[in-house]
Amino acid sequence: MSTNITPNQSFPAPPVPDWEPTPPPTDLIFDDGEPLESNRHRIGMNVLIRSLQQAWADRNDYFVGGNMFVYYSRTQARNRDFKGPDFFVVLNVEGTASRQGWVVWDEDGRYPDVIVELMSPSTKNVDIGEKKNLYEGVFRTRDYFVFDPFDSNSLQGWRLDANFRYQPLVANEQGWLWCETLELWLGTWEGTIDRETALWLRFYDREGNLVFLPEEAERQRAEAERQRAEAESQRADVERQRADVERQRAERLAARLRELGENPEDLS
Repeated sequence: MSTNITPNQSFPAPPVPDWEPTPPPTDLIFDDGEPLESNRHRIGMNVLIRSLQQAWADRNDYFVGGNMFVYYSRTQARNRDFKGPDFFVVLNVEGTASRQGWVVWDEDGRYPDVIVELMSPSTKNVDIGEKKNLYEGVFRTRDYFVFDPFDSNSLQGWRLDANFRYQPLVANEQGWLWCETLELWLGTWEGTIDRETALWLRFYDREGNLVFLPEEAERQRAEAERQRAEAESQRADVERQRADVERQRAERLAARLRELGENPEDLS
């Protein structure tokens, strides 16, 4: 049995959805062309990044970045009015993936777990005001720190409490702040890095040992190897001296036996 469709007949049109999701923007920018506040700010940012990479050289489950855009909303993407943190860490992500910036909707909704802003007089109010509020209320970043590389007393930090509100961290006797998320201290260290002598913000481990930069770790290894070689040389010198003493003792004994009319070889 067949069914004939006349010209006046038609099939019902498919329903039109009331809403369709807005596709992610495709015109994101990742470089605003603006340099960091100073050379010291640039070095300070790299010190934090490179020392954490050195400390976690055997891990691939984290991403660490600095002075990179963090895109967290499509409105922000259109306005392009937010620059990225000076230093941030995201845990439990694929660390080897190549990224121009941190795009939250491409990272399963993951936000930075730790943020450090290197302040200056021109950015201080934003860093401890607008940005702090953003990291607390939107990012829910667990640990947030600020530090002015030109002000040794400027280190401050906050950690989210159970109600997702920032509570100020209390410094230890050295003036360091504990970062529970990284299980590291943040504190100052005076020295020369990249030909600039300053008071730098550095990581320390739980026991209070400085977390080395790669070149510092290499110097430490070289120094340990030098000391090991020197100790081995000293042991060899002691062994040679002991052998010389033993040889001299044997020679004196042989000479004494000859004086007594004995042949030392007959006694061996």
